Amino acid sequence: MTVWKERVGKLWQTLVGKLWLTIIGLVACVLLTLGFFLLPYVDIAFANSAAVKRMLIYVGIIGFSMTTVFALFLLKKITQPMRQLIDAADSVRQGDYGTRVHLEGHDEIGELASTFNLMAARLEENIRDLNIEKEQLAGVLRSMSDAMITFDREGAVQLTNPGGERLLEDWKEISWMEEEPGESPDSRSLIPEPLYPLFEEVRRTLEDRSANVLVRQSVWEVNMAPLFLDNEVRGAVAVLRNVTDAVNMEKMRKDFVANVSHEIRTPLSMMQGYSEALLDGFAASPEEQSELLHVIHDESLRMGRLVKDLLDLARMEAGHTDIGRSRVDIGELVERVYRKFAVRAKDGELDFRLERDEGSLVLDQADEDRLEQVVTNLLDNAFRHTPAGRLVTIAVKPTIAEQETLTIYVSDEGLGIPAEDVPYIFDRFYKADKARTRAVSSGTGLGLAIVKNIVDAHGGRIHVESVLGEGTKFRVILPKNGRPV
Repeated sequence: MTVWKERVGKLWQTLVGKLWLTIIGLVACVLLTLGFFLLPYVDIAFANSAAVKRMLIYVGIIGFSMTTVFALFLLKKITQPMRQLIDAADSVRQGDYGTRVHLEGHDEIGELASTFNLMAARLEENIRDLNIEKEQLAGVLRSMSDAMITFDREGAVQLTNPGGERLLEDWKEISWMEEEPGESPDSRSLIPEPLYPLFEEVRRTLEDRSANVLVRQSVWEVNMAPLFLDNEVRGAVAVLRNVTDAVNMEKMRKDFVANVSHEIRTPLSMMQGYSEALLDGFAASPEEQSELLHVIHDESLRMGRLVKDLLDLARMEAGHTDIGRSRVDIGELVERVYRKFAVRAKDGELDFRLERDEGSLVLDQADEDRLEQVVTNLLDNAFRHTPAGRLVTIAVKPTIAEQETLTIYVSDEGLGIPAEDVPYIFDRFYKADKARTRAVSSGTGLGLAIVKNIVDAHGGRIHVESVLGEGTKFRVILPKNGRPV
């Protein structure tokens, strides 16, 4: 009973229901009007008035019945197809773009159904294309190594890729500087501090802008472009790339060129000056001539060493280090280098000692000449920075913690290296302070860089410990079997 009442109630809300009620009302009005005027005339004009009245009642019933049949016809032809269209439209609204209406007919409702199906097919195709483009864009953003962040007009973050999300998480831990007067505190709290000036410039000029920003010793290249909607700026998109390594490499390149120019210019200037002195006859005696020639010879040797070291380092850093793989007795190698430096230590009044373990000190795969160059450079560095009367020690022992490695120690009691300079001693052209350089002719500044490249090529490690005023200790750890440590 309740269901029937609900259906009847819904029927009155439909177009056919309203039309049915209207027609019934019109028929009822016509019949009542005719009955009001005809009933008195029927009683007078017809002898059998009761039969005429019954005929009028039958006509009224037939009229009401015909309107009902007409309403059912309209219900089938109009209301039900319209209901199907409404349900299909609601399904499309909820995201079911594959919904179609199956109506047969060539009238207006049939044309409406065909148009609806065509619209739904086009909409489904467009949504599918949009989803494909969305997936492609999402894939591109996910695969980007750069960070991408999209801001709205007020500076709030709208969209990020994984790199941008990680960057924002890292920057959240940073306490930025206090806000400057006249700047919007709301915007400052929404957009990261380093990007705010560039964001304001893009929003003001409506043009693409690029800049490098410094955050926690890292340099970020930022490219920001405005986003438009109906010729109005609705925000900006920023692409950030960490260019710290590139900036450092550029700085190293400039420093390298400057240092090479300086290191080569110095001996060339001295050679030119002393040779001009000889040509102009300033050396009156054979002793003076010999002294000038000796200086020219020393400077030529110094420049030759510099060129050789530069070529060696360039080959190593380019990955063209020629490392021979053979069995090398490190104990004998260290003893040989010790004997070579013993005479120099005596001339320099240095206490030079050798400490060698009695066990097996053999590397299965190593380059003897390159390792001799490592020990020679480390000892040369120690001798030049150790005052007379101090101790220089070279030792070779098996590594205690790692039995598959050997360790070479080179320590001195020189003036040491400042703690802030220790991380840079393996950089090219690093030199100790001239005041702490004992030798008259200092090194090229490439020795330790060459040492590190050779040790790395052997799969080893090199460590340095230094205390200013007490001395420096180098530890070279090399694998016995050639596998990287």
